[in-house]
Amino acid sequence: MLRRIRRCLRIIARYPNDAGPMADPRFYCPFALTDAVQVNLSPTAAHHAAKVLRLRRGDRVVLFDGTGGEYEASIHWVERNEVVVDVGRHLTVEREAPLSLCLAQGLATGDKMDDTLQKAVQMGAARFQPLATRKSVVRLTEERGARRQQHWESVAIHACEQCGRNRLPEVSPVEDCETWLAAVQASPVLKLVLDPFADRRLTDLARPLGEVIVLVGPEGGLTEEETRAARAAGFQAIRLGPRVLRTEVAGLALLAAINALWGDF
Repeated sequence: MLRRIRRCLRIIARYPNDAGPMADPRFYCPFALTDAVQVNLSPTAAHHAAKVLRLRRGDRVVLFDGTGGEYEASIHWVERNEVVVDVGRHLTVEREAPLSLCLAQGLATGDKMDDTLQKAVQMGAARFQPLATRKSVVRLTEERGARRQQHWESVAIHACEQCGRNRLPEVSPVEDCETWLAAVQASPVLKLVLDPFADRRLTDLARPLGEVIVLVGPEGGLTEEETRAARAAGFQAIRLGPRVLRTEVAGLALLAAINALWGDF
């Protein structure tokens, strides 16, 4: 009985995805991959492969380098936290959303930024823009902002490993909200901001052809000045029903609606 329990626990650890197991574990490699070579997994990926998934020689995995497509591969050997992988053939598999989606998210507290970014990647977002707004409780110095950006890039990588994407989304440095709004003012893409009192809905808009930018404030929302700046920058206020959504829900709900209406849902 104990052996059966341990076996079940190993299977659960190997497939942590709530949506069900993927065919093979996926790992990102921060360097260019080619066919028929041996590579060492990064320390983080090696630890996950050896200690969490308990992979062994001969186990199949999938590698990707973030530039598109993925590689069949198998574990060559495992020793402590070092994992060597035999790289097989390249597969031209793409799982990107048909629209280029950008989520511009006001800095939120706690783990909300991590959770929002993780799920935005799963929704197909191609770019994540953190914004320092007037109501943001979180205040980041340049040094802390750089560290957070590096951390968010890691969150995005893990989300790609989980959801099957082979191209890494761009995680931009933290910018001041109004400065960023001025910079995107000239961009002709579809720009949206949620407002439960707005008159327009997504179904009132024409299908976009290029990028879609979604702007979401932090806890407490955007100030009147930031809202005016957003409108001046070409953002259209739309509503997703009459309810006020929390900051960690609003952007994701809008990305999901965009995918359902114009994307690949």
